[in-house]
Amino acid sequence: MKRAALRPAGRANADGGADVDNGSCALLAGQKRTAGQMWMWLLRPAGRVSNGKGTDMDKGDIRLKKVIVHILDSTVGIPVLSDTLLDYGSDFGDFLRGHICKIQSSDDKKACEFYKDGSEVYQQLADFVEAGFSDDAFVEASQKLASRLYGIMNKNIGIPQADFVEALFEVDAKDYLALLKMDYKASYTHQTQSDAFGNTNGIIKFGAILPTETQKLSEAAIINLSDFTISLTEKKYEVNGAKAYYFSKLFLCCSGALSPKSQLSIVTRAIDTVQKKYLNDGEQFEAQMEAKQVIHNQLAETGAVDVPFVLDKVFKEKEECKEEVQEKLEKYKMGADARIEPQAESTTRRFGKQHLTTDTGVEIKIPMEQYQDGEHIEFITNPDGSVSILIKNVGHITSK
Repeated sequence: MKRAALRPAGRANADGGADVDNGSCALLAGQKRTAGQMWMWLLRPAGRVSNGKGTDMDKGDIRLKKVIVHILDSTVGIPVLSDTLLDYGSDFGDFLRGHICKIQSSDDKKACEFYKDGSEVYQQLADFVEAGFSDDAFVEASQKLASRLYGIMNKNIGIPQADFVEALFEVDAKDYLALLKMDYKASYTHQTQSDAFGNTNGIIKFGAILPTETQKLSEAAIINLSDFTISLTEKKYEVNGAKAYYFSKLFLCCSGALSPKSQLSIVTRAIDTVQKKYLNDGEQFEAQMEAKQVIHNQLAETGAVDVPFVLDKVFKEKEECKEEVQEKLEKYKMGADARIEPQAESTTRRFGKQHLTTDTGVEIKIPMEQYQDGEHIEFITNPDGSVSILIKNVGHITSK
């Protein structure tokens, strides 16, 4: 089979995939009045969290020990801090376990460590551990953490209001602390009013609804209280006029490696950039497809991407290209022997298809298995240098 490049070849976008809420029923619970306002939690019971490759923590292994919630709403003017532990039920407990598992299984998760000499959060947690995990020590530490976070939020109005849930839990005889910033969502529910004339059903809107279990939290951290390592997910917000990761830089005061999702994106971009520099339009097309195929096969066979192996397969004897890619990776503190181990199917799914776009605007998606077997598609180079794509052995065609 002869393969050649489209002319010119645009880079196709891959499907990123997304978690889908399967329509489970909503349960309204946990009503609380504070500062003249009504706060309600909208919970959705959900099943086990799974990403197709397992999770670092299974929901059934998580034993919740203490939970507290603080209200961080800048419209109130002060943080509304709880003085007692939350008496959570089985539904809310399952809700928290689901979020903890979702964080641990996410490829957006970064492995971080505290700046131990400059982190107030680290010192407060160290004091809490030294106090023996007592209820009073937990409440006091949680209030200090919530107040610190609220102070940052109050100075930067672009950071969303939220409930701040802190949960002490145990997995395999190790203690962890979950810091879950649950940004408010707006939602509707019904309300029944009764009077002498009967019942009147209405619809009311609540602006302080918690995310469902299937929704991703913008900022959250799971801290191992044995060694104080951190699993962190976060999002950039405008801080002092510039986009910044305030949760790690200002609140926790920690740093760490890039997430697997970010690392994989950096590697693919670096390879693509070098290919465009050294290859002509025709060669780029074939090289881009080959790079994607190599990464797909690595993920399928080992569940990981060995960067040196990928570079050897993609660039072969072109040492100059390999060195240039490695130089680009070093800017992100990724070594020459980098190995990326994504967990979430949504991260690896985009390597399961070849996405092609022609200069005439035609888009084609080819499952990687069919691309590799040579029985279903063929690329033919025409005498004028253009390319024809032959789709073979088609028994039936449907239109969507």
